[in-house]
This record gives sequence, C-alpha cells and structure tokens, in this order.
Amino acid sequence: MEYKKATKNTEKVECAQTADITALTELRLAYLEEDHGKLSEDEIEIIRRDLPDYFKRNLNQNLFCYLVREQGEIAACAFLLVVEKPMSPSFLTGKTGTVLNVYTKPSYRQKGYARQIVEKLLADAADKKLSVVELKSTEDGYRLYQSVGFVDDVPSYHLMKFIVR
Repeated sequence: MEYKKATKNTEKVECAQTADITALTELRLAYLEEDHGKLSEDEIEIIRRDLPDYFKRNLNQNLFCYLVREQGEIAACAFLLVVEKPMSPSFLTGKTGTVLNVYTKPSYRQKGYARQIVEKLLADAADKKLSVVELKSTEDGYRLYQSVGFVDDVPSYHLMKFIVR
C-alpha cells in the first residue's frame, strides 16, 4: 500500500496518554456495542476490569491511540496496534500495523474527525517504518479508507482462527 499524503489538517489529532485510559475504555465499549450489538453484563464487567491494565502495559509502546477532542471531550478515536514479525516479502521491515476501533461519538459525526485521525495514524505508520497497515472495514467506513489509500486485499490464504477455551 502506498500512502497518499494527508490532505486535511490533522493538527487536532493527538496521541492518548495514561490519563485517558478510563475514557479509552469507555470508547472501546461504545465501539464494541455499535459493532457487535448489545454486550452482556459479564462482557462489560470483564472489559471494564481488564482493559485499563492492557492500556497501561501497551499504550505508546505497541498500541497508539489517536484522539480528537472537542471542548475537552474526546469526540473520536482510532487505535494502531504495531506488531513486529519475522521479515518476509510482504513486510520487509517486519513491522506491521493493524487499525482498530475507529470510532466517533454519534454527536460528533460528519465533521471529518475519522479522516483526520486515519491520516495522522498513516503518517505516523510511515514514520515508524511499518511495511503494511491493515484493517477490517465496515460498509460505513469503506469509502473513507479507500480515499486515504487502503486497497482491498484478496488473499490466496484462508482466514482461519482457533478459539482457545
């Protein structure tokens, strides 16, 4: 993927800090409920209990959370998870990124915040020398991601998973 330079002003975009962990947890829950539907009380309890510790261990190490604030409140966010793997022709630096949790609170939508965040995230991915940045797109986000340079990836492999219980 070749990243097109940012076309909009990304000055409002900032990286989350440890003081934002409680808000990041709530934004993650809001995103998950919108993406997956109503979460069970058990799921909400586990996420609220364990996610802050995950953020403490990973924030600004291998997880970068981008925010836009409006009047002091976080209006939108996106996460970039950076993973280093053994190098291959598909990722020569061995460093890859996965975009997660692109979310704008309903009252702040249609202001271009998601675009600003994704453009900043991709510029930082280039600075971090990531070989590739991937994401799974909803229909709602598909055109945005295409417009900033993401392309459909039709792998010759089967996407599989094993659920550990």
